[in-house]
Amino acid sequence: MPLDRRRFLRLSSTGALASAVPWARAADLLLPPPSPVLISTWDHGLDANTKAWQVLGEGGSVLDAVVEGVAVVENDLTNRSVGQGGRPDRDGHVTLDACVQDHDGRAGSVAFVEHFPNPVRIARAVMERTPHVMLVGEGAEQWARENGFAERRITLPGVQAEWKEWAVKSDYKPVANIENHDTIGQLAVDTQGRLAGSCTTSGMAYKVHGRVGDSPIIGAGLFVDGEVGAACATGTGELVIRVAGSHTVVELMRQGVDPTEACRQAVDRIVRRSGNIDGHQVGFLALRADGAFGAFSIYNGFTYAVSDASGHRLLESGHVRRWEP
Repeated sequence: MPLDRRRFLRLSSTGALASAVPWARAADLLLPPPSPVLISTWDHGLDANTKAWQVLGEGGSVLDAVVEGVAVVENDLTNRSVGQGGRPDRDGHVTLDACVQDHDGRAGSVAFVEHFPNPVRIARAVMERTPHVMLVGEGAEQWARENGFAERRITLPGVQAEWKEWAVKSDYKPVANIENHDTIGQLAVDTQGRLAGSCTTSGMAYKVHGRVGDSPIIGAGLFVDGEVGAACATGTGELVIRVAGSHTVVELMRQGVDPTEACRQAVDRIVRRSGNIDGHQVGFLALRADGAFGAFSIYNGFTYAVSDASGHRLLESGHVRRWEP
């Protein structure tokens, strides 16, 4: 999209100032993108982005967009890593985690929720209706009931059959890109430069009952800073938690590192500090306040969806290792 002269001059002056002042101040000079930008993890991010783009087109906020976008994936009962269609823990329970964060840093999160179809909507309500950030387990479910969220108890025979077959040996072995914990994270920025993000998952298949990964943890699975940008993570949550992954990516962008390189440096930190991680995938997405975006992963095969004025498309991130099935 061609730039008009006024916008070109503003960009030119911003570049000059950015080279002369610390990034913490230069971040305030980032110009909003000329159209909204949405990015989401994995192939199912295309469905999430399509819905989120529709929400923005109907006048919704970026927070509305990222909540309703990932809710589409939560509602897909054929998805085995998000929502109530996900694979269960080792005791046969499907437990869900989700979080949201907005431009101003407000955040809401729920973890270990079993009987509600859209934990991301509950997470938003926690943010907007309570003084807290995170509710978990029975307490989260009780609060959800009290605040008008409808329960849904379902059993998917095919998923239960897979779990029973797995339980014969109870052996968990991760395989990159077909792991059983492929979160969806979604990030958005609008033409005013306002940011929001969401993250939701059914977690690692056959996990220990009670396990919570990075997805509902602000700073690990998701982090949004309205001054700089946002990041989200997918893959083996324990590896992400140990380096506060999404927060790390955003702080690198604050220092002036571009989004792709920020994701790469966070991945490098995980690889360097985590010992044997064979088969464990981690991928990061980053979205800067001016609409620039990037991604990087441990292994090849990490796909992500991008939506902007040019349409919807699926890309594959860079990587530091090659996975040979």
